[in-house]
Amino acid sequence: MNALLPVFLDSLLPILLVAGVGVALAKVLGLQSRPLSQLTFNALTPCLVFDVMVHSDVPGDEVLRMVAFALATLLLPAGLAFVLSRALRLERRMATSFVLVVLLSNAGNYGLSLMKLTFSAPALAQAAIYFATAVAVTWTLGVAVASLGTTGPRQALLGVFKVPPVYAIVLAILFRGQGWSLPLPLDRTVELLSAAAIPVMLVLLGVQLYHNRRVGDGRHVPLAVVLRLLVAPAIALVLVPLFGLSGPARQAGLVQAAMPTAVVTTVLADTYDLEAAFVTRVVDVSTLLSPLTLTPLLAWLGG
Repeated sequence: MNALLPVFLDSLLPILLVAGVGVALAKVLGLQSRPLSQLTFNALTPCLVFDVMVHSDVPGDEVLRMVAFALATLLLPAGLAFVLSRALRLERRMATSFVLVVLLSNAGNYGLSLMKLTFSAPALAQAAIYFATAVAVTWTLGVAVASLGTTGPRQALLGVFKVPPVYAIVLAILFRGQGWSLPLPLDRTVELLSAAAIPVMLVLLGVQLYHNRRVGDGRHVPLAVVLRLLVAPAIALVLVPLFGLSGPARQAGLVQAAMPTAVVTTVLADTYDLEAAFVTRVVDVSTLLSPLTLTPLLAWLGG
């Protein structure tokens, strides 16, 4: 227990405190999440992904390996959630909501912030690849699942081309492969925006949690939280050697796989008329309980 306390204080408490600033600003000043979300999604996050990848030493084959690992650790727990939803005979809206809260993890606001505070620059670069993959899954498969067939495969596939962090990964791979570099003024601009990404993400997390809070049906919340916080990282632990991840890639993969449910899941639930109260409750509970699972994981990984 004594060994876990410093890990919590040094790595997780700062994240919770900055997110708390977002909660306070939302409560006292009425700060809304949409402007921050648009800024983060369209500018800050792509710059962060591009900056950490261009200035890292992640080879192309490792990028593909991390993308495949991220897909596996997102899809397998969601597949298990689907099987359980059928076994529990959940009605359609609840079943879809149940799968979504397991599929979509907070690899951005929370995951990248935690990696930045805890591990090395190479680990952050690997985590950025995982995050970009998770974002692509959110706006393709996530939307397809949430819409329950109202969005066809073509529209879901086209959705990936609307995800700026995906373009950032492609550009970073191109720049590294060709040995290119940005002109100094542009490079410093990207660096400044990249540095702003983590704190703004955390404030946004707090704002989103405040505005999306509501009380809903809690019967299946514990099972969903267990799948997201315990089963997903357990699956990742099994898959790590199969994908040949070691060192910073192993750290990034295991931590990102252990993230709580993404706040953006509530947006999809509202948009597609799912069980929004249930989804929001899973987001809140998994986020609040995540320090209990992440602290020992970080201590074990040497964070």
